[in-house]
Amino acid sequence: MKQIYVVLSQTGTVLSRILKSLTHDMYNHASISLDPSLETMYSFGRLNPYNPFIGGFVIEGKNHGTFKRFFKTKAIVLELSITDDKFHEIEKYLAFLVEHRYEYKYNYWGLFLALFKKNYAPGNRFYCSQFVRHCLEAFNIENIDEIPKIVKPMDFLSLNNKRIIYNGVLKDYRLGAGDAVTIN
Repeated sequence: MKQIYVVLSQTGTVLSRILKSLTHDMYNHASISLDPSLETMYSFGRLNPYNPFIGGFVIEGKNHGTFKRFFKTKAIVLELSITDDKFHEIEKYLAFLVEHRYEYKYNYWGLFLALFKKNYAPGNRFYCSQFVRHCLEAFNIENIDEIPKIVKPMDFLSLNNKRIIYNGVLKDYRLGAGDAVTIN
C-alpha cells in the first residue's frame, strides 16, 4: 500500500475570503500530492502568486509559489491509502499533466456556476476541488460517489478511507507530524 495526500487549505487571499463568505467553509482550496513532505502538490489555481486572474494547472509546494507568499495558509492534510498499482497510475497521470500543462486551463465558469449548483466540467478545464475529485474518480478511490459532482474542498472530509494527519499552518507541516488529529 502507498499513500496519497489531499490538502485542504485557506490562504487568506481576496478570492479565498470571498469563497469563504459565500460557502461558509473553513477551507476553499484543494490539492493532491504523492509526496508525504508536501513539497510537490498538484492543483488548479493561480499561475503567478501575485496575479489571481490567470489560472491553470499548477505545481504547488508548502514552501513555494502561492503558499510561500501567503505563509499563514491554514491547512488540513488527509492521507489516503491506495494500492501500489493505483499509486503508479496516478503518478503517470500527473506526469502527463505536467508535460502538457499548457493545454489545461482554470475552469472559471465551472467555479462560478458551482455557486448556483450547476455543474460545468469541460475535459481540459478544472477548478481545484473539481480536479482533485477527478483524480480520485479516475483511479477509483474508495467511496468517491459520495463526493458531489459540484465539489467543494470540505467535501473530501467525507471520504471513508482518509486519515487526517495534520491540521494547522501549512508551512509548519512536517513529515510524520503525528498521529491522526481531529478538527475543531
